[in-house]
Amino acid sequence: MTLDGDAIVWCGNAFGTANGKTAHGLVRFTERYRVRCVVDPDCAGSDAGVLLGGPPAGIPVVATVAEAVERFPATHLVIGLAPDGGRLPPEGRAAVVEALRAGLNVDSGLHDFLGDDPELVALAAERNLVLHDVRRTPERRFLHGFSGRIREVGALKVAVLGTDSAVGKRTTCTLLVAALRDRGFAAEMVGTGQTAWMQGVKHGLILDSMINDFLSGELERAMLSAWEDGNPQVICIEGQGSLLNPAYPGGYEILAACRPERVVMQHAPTRKEYDGFPGFAIEPLLQQVRLVEAVSKARVAAITLNHEGLAPDEIDAACAELSRETGLPCCDPLVHGLDAVLDALAPGIPARVPAR
Repeated sequence: MTLDGDAIVWCGNAFGTANGKTAHGLVRFTERYRVRCVVDPDCAGSDAGVLLGGPPAGIPVVATVAEAVERFPATHLVIGLAPDGGRLPPEGRAAVVEALRAGLNVDSGLHDFLGDDPELVALAAERNLVLHDVRRTPERRFLHGFSGRIREVGALKVAVLGTDSAVGKRTTCTLLVAALRDRGFAAEMVGTGQTAWMQGVKHGLILDSMINDFLSGELERAMLSAWEDGNPQVICIEGQGSLLNPAYPGGYEILAACRPERVVMQHAPTRKEYDGFPGFAIEPLLQQVRLVEAVSKARVAAITLNHEGLAPDEIDAACAELSRETGLPCCDPLVHGLDAVLDALAPGIPARVPAR
């Protein structure tokens, strides 16, 4: 795809936390922007890739929008903050105003729509700039109901679900598609959140702002789009929230509408409570695996580990423990790669069919 432009990613003070997941995704991978820098005063002076536990990404973290604009020519400010509830904080709005005055377009994936703010709209119009609210859904007349055509999809359908929100489902899904392609399989991804759109995922929807009556139909439509456009052997679907999450229950709509044959379950073993909700204990991993298989025809094929809170020398033991608990292969995608997951999926992957 063609790049939308050079981006400054604003993250408030959340880089390296669960609320910085959109910025993290853009640092790790995006085909939509060329990321020039991240704005986060708490992490200024560091390389964004190193802060995420990887190699240098060549993406510096700076303290202010003013510094970013002065040092890095850009066309866009992208909101990389993903706070609970998806609200734009006052300091985020101030960053948007500063960016508009500096001549930058602004892309936001939050629920507070920039296009509903008269001052921001006026500032953008004066400078011929674009405010893009990624979570704004199409008008209802353009939405689709469920048709049953999901049965036409001949690819192996793999849902990447998780035991909590902000646990790494999108990152694992992205890496899984890349790993499948590296092994010679034709694979496509269906994105379901704003970050996937910002990363340039071709097929998908913004699940958590979709009207419920059209949710299954729009999921089905995204699956059909991936199937008809890419002729894949495997379609990987990014999960949202988690089945039993009290604030962000998600995953069942993917199981019901997309009809996956396999599920990869992402889990952070050091999390004992749902992210952002003290006192709400995360149900045991095995219980959540059994729940997926009880409410759908899908089989959980593998566990993927989020290593937050683990020392490097604890990761292998944590994977071994989760494998022992569930009887399933387990790996850390960022440390081990995904060969174990691919080995579990490979027997169900169909032969390449002729292009339609």
